[in-house]
Amino acid sequence: MAVPKRKMGRARTHARRSTNDKIAAPSRSVCPQCGEVKLPHRVCPNCGFYKNREVIETE
Repeated sequence: MAVPKRKMGRARTHARRSTNDKIAAPSRSVCPQCGEVKLPHRVCPNCGFYKNREVIETE
C-alpha cells in the first residue's frame, strides 16, 4: 500500500474537499394542474394534486 512521505496540509485537504463535497440544490418540477413549482414525487402544496388525483383537499 502506498504511504505518503509528508503530511498533507490542512489547507490543501480542505481545498480538495470543498469542491467535491458540495450539497446540490434539490431538483424542482412543475405541477401539471396549477403550474406551481414543487418538489418531484411530492403532493403539490398549492393545489393538493399528485399524479392527476386530488390527494389533499385545499380551498
